[in-house]
Amino acid sequence: MIRLNKFLSDAGVASRRGADKLIAQGRVKVDGQVATMGMQVDDSMEITVGKKVISGPATKVVLMYNKPRGVVCTEDKRDRHNIIRVMNYPERITYAGRLDKDSEGLMIMTNDGDLINHIMRARNHHEKEYQVTVDKEIDTAFKKAMESGVHIFDEEKRLDAVTRPAKVEIIGKNTFTIVLTQGLNRQIRRMCSALGFQVKTLRRTRIMNLELGSLPVGEYRKLRKEEIEELYGEQEESPGNGAHGSARLPFK
Repeated sequence: MIRLNKFLSDAGVASRRGADKLIAQGRVKVDGQVATMGMQVDDSMEITVGKKVISGPATKVVLMYNKPRGVVCTEDKRDRHNIIRVMNYPERITYAGRLDKDSEGLMIMTNDGDLINHIMRARNHHEKEYQVTVDKEIDTAFKKAMESGVHIFDEEKRLDAVTRPAKVEIIGKNTFTIVLTQGLNRQIRRMCSALGFQVKTLRRTRIMNLELGSLPVGEYRKLRKEEIEELYGEQEESPGNGAHGSARLPFK
């Protein structure tokens, strides 16, 4: 017996938090009865979300995708540029962390809800690396300001924060790389704007141990065995993530 939200997460329906929302909305039934939060289930029970019968744990899929500019991180089918439609993967997957429409680069796409939660938890301080080009020449003062933390504010988005310390390397007169351990809304663009610069191009090149490398724009690939082992090894080592043992599900 396992908790219903974990069953739904392992089946690729939603993250555990997303599954809890479905249960709270009364959209989940177990053997024809509306499910309750925290209930225990097993494979002998008929579990449905809406009219769809949910089978046992899905074969786990984890992909690396080089998102092009113009593709939107949304599952809204009304947007013809939504990432799910553009990728057109034959099984249900979704994104673990976003990139804004005007940015490109590395995305992790998966049906593993626990992995998604782990990557997106700010407290886990996962490194993400970006290459950025701005509209003006940059100098050491810019580098130090970006590294030490920048105050960013957006009343409409209810955003008022000083960014965490970052690692910055200047690689051209108006190009730099930056390693972040948080993912605030349009963070790099807001940091640059606060310092008087406008981002011209932004590409994510690394998430944790995964590097984009030579993967062409618009293409995806399955993770290699060693990449999966390292990714899930880090997941299981993080305290309080609640995902221990999830890596033992089979991979495609």
